[in-house]
Amino acid sequence: MIGVTHVMNVTKRINCPEFTTKDTSTIRELMAPANSLICRQSLAEAALPPGASTLAHRHPETEEIYYILSGSGEMAIEDEIQSVQPGDSIGILPGQRHQIRNNGATTLVFLCCCVPAYTHADTVECDALLDPVLHIE
Repeated sequence: MIGVTHVMNVTKRINCPEFTTKDTSTIRELMAPANSLICRQSLAEAALPPGASTLAHRHPETEEIYYILSGSGEMAIEDEIQSVQPGDSIGILPGQRHQIRNNGATTLVFLCCCVPAYTHADTVECDALLDPVLHIE
């Protein structure tokens, strides 16, 4: 490609500060427009302590993938709820209401890949999709 400079772009997790998103999860953007040369997508690590859940929400413009690294949880997309565990990938289409809850005894850690890149402005809170009663496994 003419005019493209080839530069390896590596970010270090330790240099990625944690922050709370509009859905109340704690994340660190591992690679995103704010901290890398990437401009169309973002990759974040999210963590939910036992019993915690995100607020139900949707992203009108963003397609999202969750990839479960550790812990266990319940994932709701629209009216469907499924248990999730390490190794599971969850695809979330633009506009779909979704919510995830940690129903395990350890922190639920997952990766979030967003296209276009995550922004608070593209997060719209919705009514809860998961029953507030929680039974930790």
